[in-house]
Amino acid sequence: MARQLHGTVSFDVPAAVAFDYLADPRNRPQWQSSLRAVEGVTGDPRPGQTWTDVTVPGLRPAMRTDVLERPRLWSESGTWRRVRADLTLRFEPVGERACEVRYAFRIHLLGPLGLAASAVSVPAVRRDLQRAAKILSSRA
Repeated sequence: MARQLHGTVSFDVPAAVAFDYLADPRNRPQWQSSLRAVEGVTGDPRPGQTWTDVTVPGLRPAMRTDVLERPRLWSESGTWRRVRADLTLRFEPVGERACEVRYAFRIHLLGPLGLAASAVSVPAVRRDLQRAAKILSSRA
């Protein structure tokens, strides 16, 4: 079983608000530091939805929403060449006006490089989710 790296970020908005924002690929360039844009997004977020991330370094991974159970669980996978990255977000209410977003992240590569790449990437995932939390807090 592949080992995932985990963390939690607090949001000062209800779980449904955080979920709706984070699950919509069109919002990603606002909070995900590695993105310039997303392409090919059609319709509302749903399981099986696909799009292409346009990253700052120029990579263009093919993305897919794997699980969407509003407002508590969302998961995606992205592939680029022989690399796959998986991100799962769990939304835990904290009272009526806040939530915690628990994330699990994993990059799959051949050998131990996948775990090392995951470990190096987790701080960026955390910073991006913290950025999303600030954006949503400023709107509340």
